[in-house]
Amino acid sequence: MSESDSLPPSLPLSPLTAVSPLDGRYAAGAAALRSVFSEYAFMRARVRVEIEWLIGLTTLGMPQLPPFDAGTTQTLRGLVDGFSVDDCAEIKAIEAETNHDVKAVEYWIRRRGAHLPALRDAAEFIHFACTSEDINNVSHALMLGAGRELLLADLRAIHAQVREKAHAHAAVPMLSRTHGQTATPTTVGKEFANFATRLADAIEAIAAVEPRGKMNGAVGNFNAHRVAAPEIDWEGFARGVVERLGLRFNTHTIQIEPHDWMARLFDAMARANTVLIDLDRDLWGYISLGYFRQKLRPGEVGSSTMPHKVNPIDFENSEGNLGIANALLRHLAEKLPVSRWQRDLTDSTVLRNLGVAFGYCRIAYRACLRGLGKLEVNEAALAADLDRAWEVLAEPVQTVMRRYGVPEAYEKLKALTRGQAIDAARMQAFVRDLPIPEDAKATLLALTPATYLGKAEELARRC
Repeated sequence: MSESDSLPPSLPLSPLTAVSPLDGRYAAGAAALRSVFSEYAFMRARVRVEIEWLIGLTTLGMPQLPPFDAGTTQTLRGLVDGFSVDDCAEIKAIEAETNHDVKAVEYWIRRRGAHLPALRDAAEFIHFACTSEDINNVSHALMLGAGRELLLADLRAIHAQVREKAHAHAAVPMLSRTHGQTATPTTVGKEFANFATRLADAIEAIAAVEPRGKMNGAVGNFNAHRVAAPEIDWEGFARGVVERLGLRFNTHTIQIEPHDWMARLFDAMARANTVLIDLDRDLWGYISLGYFRQKLRPGEVGSSTMPHKVNPIDFENSEGNLGIANALLRHLAEKLPVSRWQRDLTDSTVLRNLGVAFGYCRIAYRACLRGLGKLEVNEAALAADLDRAWEVLAEPVQTVMRRYGVPEAYEKLKALTRGQAIDAARMQAFVRDLPIPEDAKATLLALTPATYLGKAEELARRC
């Protein structure tokens, strides 16, 4: 038997046979990105850019290319609006002959316009003076802009849930766990507020990145443009086309747009994802401590052998997929701005994975949202935990002692509390013997772990 005889049969593509979980197990969650990052979406964006460049050229006053009438312009833009999967397949068939994807788009537009006299006469101006990257970089920028809006919608939904929980639980006391050990109390809401403010900053950073585009020829100098039509302000024209497409024009490039703006976007996305990993891990831990319960779903199984289990699977799923997303995003950010001399092709294959990085982000965001939606605060567990931790009042007691000049305040509280079980009676007995003013003593005696909260509630409500 040969090695090939032992290989499994090739299977038709379906969610059950897909190699990538984005097209398999997680296909439903990633489905919205197909219209943004698929080969179809890339082709549609290329068609749009080619057509907008052509329409723009007709306004330059070249005798060989008179302006299009409104009907011709509408027909051209209709090729974008009505672009179908079958249209994409037709371009791919042309590409099989040309072995060049952007040239295939040019030929497809020629074919589609062959029945219109104005387009037949303008055929040689389709892709006029353009290099493939003039089309591709603008197309990628348009795709990333649309993909970013989808992810920002998810991030804003997460932020809204986290902020709502910050306000709803602003006054619910909770024991802190610095280094995993009992520490100064906070509130449930304040801990959510910490993440709400961090997410707000991260979302703002993602939204602030300006997508850029260039349409300046083979090495960024408008060489062919100026030879063919030296009377035209080609830089001004190219800027206008790029800006009308909603992008910022990049004046200084090689053959490719250098992708620095993409690196800023991917870095900002990775930072947002890191905040979410931190959130996922904290909530996982708090569920483990019993601070939160998870709403039950009928029929759901937590373990194949332990019937009692309700696992924090949504936060685990989110954390895992965020890690994959960040590995891709960081590679994109580091690789894409690097190109040998005026152009190499290493960016091309990497750029085809934009949708993969965004897909893992989206799967992770949706998992985090599901997890947040299941959380229920267990106030009884929180209160019991606080009542077992009277040692945390060593901090305010020794701080008040310091104010009133009691010597070795820290050391005395360390001797009282470190590694020892402290209850209310023992702590209050220590306070009653302190040589401090009676009003200060009364304040300390009234204090409990559940009321030693500082500005936690106020800060929670301010996010």
